[in-house]
Amino acid sequence: MTTGQSQANYIRTPQFYDNWMEAQGIPIYRDYYIEDGRTIELGYWKEREHNAAFLQLAGQEGVSEARITEVPAGGTIKPFKMTLEDIVYVLSGRGVATVWKDGGEKHSFEWTDHAMFRIPGNYWVEYASMSGGEPARLLHYNNMPIAMSAAKDASIFFNTPLQPQEELVSSDEFYSDALAVDNDPSGRGQVRQYWVGNFFPDMRAWDRLVPFKGRGAGGTTVFVQYPGSELTAHMSVFPAKTYKKGHRHGPAYVIVIPAGEGFSVMWPEGKEKVYVPWHEGSIFVPPNRWFHQHFNVGEEPGRYLAFHPLPQFTGFMGEKIDRSGDQFEYHQEDPEIRERFEAELAKRGLQSEMPPECYSNPDYKFENEKD
Repeated sequence: MTTGQSQANYIRTPQFYDNWMEAQGIPIYRDYYIEDGRTIELGYWKEREHNAAFLQLAGQEGVSEARITEVPAGGTIKPFKMTLEDIVYVLSGRGVATVWKDGGEKHSFEWTDHAMFRIPGNYWVEYASMSGGEPARLLHYNNMPIAMSAAKDASIFFNTPLQPQEELVSSDEFYSDALAVDNDPSGRGQVRQYWVGNFFPDMRAWDRLVPFKGRGAGGTTVFVQYPGSELTAHMSVFPAKTYKKGHRHGPAYVIVIPAGEGFSVMWPEGKEKVYVPWHEGSIFVPPNRWFHQHFNVGEEPGRYLAFHPLPQFTGFMGEKIDRSGDQFEYHQEDPEIRERFEAELAKRGLQSEMPPECYSNPDYKFENEKD
């Protein structure tokens, strides 16, 4: 007979990161989505001396950290050093980031709305706002939950004497323009070009895009690789009054909207659907292996920027895996999907621009998908 004590040993306890996060005393948002990261209520983080909040959305599932930091209008926040690299997206505002290692030269670069950049591990960073009227808000993405599960000692990740393995020669070089690399070795998806860099000045205006073949809607994309990092990202852009094909992958893809108006649908196979409305500043995370689909019901192209988890969590390891079960073609989708899309357009006095043939011809290709 199993004793109560033995049974207790098998009850899942919160992750170390969960307990640490709860102890910080700032808001934690738990849901499927955040309607607008630019306006949600933050709280004062005493340890770091600024306003912030954690996002613990359903699909992060103990794999990734997402948090929002506020830089006071015309002010700065206390310098901070983290053992892990940190990917930052500017939700709103403009300012300067200054980066340095212990005893090293300081390097500064400017950022503004919709910029994306990487802070390497074991470097100090100080954020200063250049706007006197409104505070700036930054969205951070990193692997802290995984790291804390392995080490179970928060003190080794913050403000330590550890020195960086990565040398920041100069801000002009480290945060210079990204470069295109045409030979993507990952074999993932149907895109064979990455842009490699640590600084992308404006993801709302980024126009160096390539066709995202096979995902539908005549969409285009940019895939991002950060030098020396296992983290990646991509941004998809798709026309007004169209929608992408339903697909699924692993957990912890944190998605933020740089531009557009629409909604996404997320569902576990064979179960109820969750509808996520979005516009600029919205944030959501499709749960692990949930199908999801993105719809543009506005009059301008829609953009969604997705921060990827580490490769072992993507669900796409290796080149020879049959992924046909991970995507719905238009002719296979639930009729409810199309009906909801057309109804949302009608509310706005708009009509679908999806080609009728895509619903009947399994081999239909949009113009930019044709060889």
